[in-house]
Amino acid sequence: MRAVLSGALLVLSLATAARADDAACKRHISVVGRASETRAPDFAEVTIGIEARGASAAAALDAASEAVAGVSAQARALGVPPADLGTAAVTLQTATRTVARPGGAVTEEPDGYRASNLVTVRLADMDRLGDLLRQALESGANRIDGVSFGLRDPDKSEAALQVAATRDARSRAEALAEAVGAKLGPLCTLSTTAAGTPYRPALEMARAAPMAAKGRRVPLEAGTIPMSSEVSATFAVAQ
Repeated sequence: MRAVLSGALLVLSLATAARADDAACKRHISVVGRASETRAPDFAEVTIGIEARGASAAAALDAASEAVAGVSAQARALGVPPADLGTAAVTLQTATRTVARPGGAVTEEPDGYRASNLVTVRLADMDRLGDLLRQALESGANRIDGVSFGLRDPDKSEAALQVAATRDARSRAEALAEAVGAKLGPLCTLSTTAAGTPYRPALEMARAAPMAAKGRRVPLEAGTIPMSSEVSATFAVAQ
């Protein structure tokens, strides 16, 4: 793993203690260590939906449900396990249409019902994502609410980066201590900054049916995911 390391803050203090009961830490150096890397994602996640209209609530909801069932079946055929398939949202609303009245007045009148059903698919075989989207569009999907790429075990990568950042902090503290003619002592404090779950969103898409012709694979590139870690460390120093 190649880490990019940068940044440090030097603080020399004769009066402030890192810990009030630790005399060795009354003289200290505080540094910030950083590490970063990029990793290839190991899954893609997409939310595919269907919006349908019907004269009755049941007709609209049945139409949306039938189409999304086809999307789920296609995902399973591509090897997606049940745990990586989930309903994201189901909505049902009354629909209206705009009616122009004599004299220029405009009113909204009931016009059946509008229903939507969204399913989120997590796909480990990212090379099949374009095929899944094409098949979903052909089966009636008319919404792709978003595509993102992520890591299934980000904690493992974050732990390795924290170690690299800690080593960077100690290296910088040693260099700064040597620069001022001091000797680096034991660690006084160490803290890390919480990192969010790494992922890389693709462009969000809605009503995506026109984006791919029938039979054409939807082109998508996974790219890489940037990750970083930062630690703050304080070391005792002595002349």
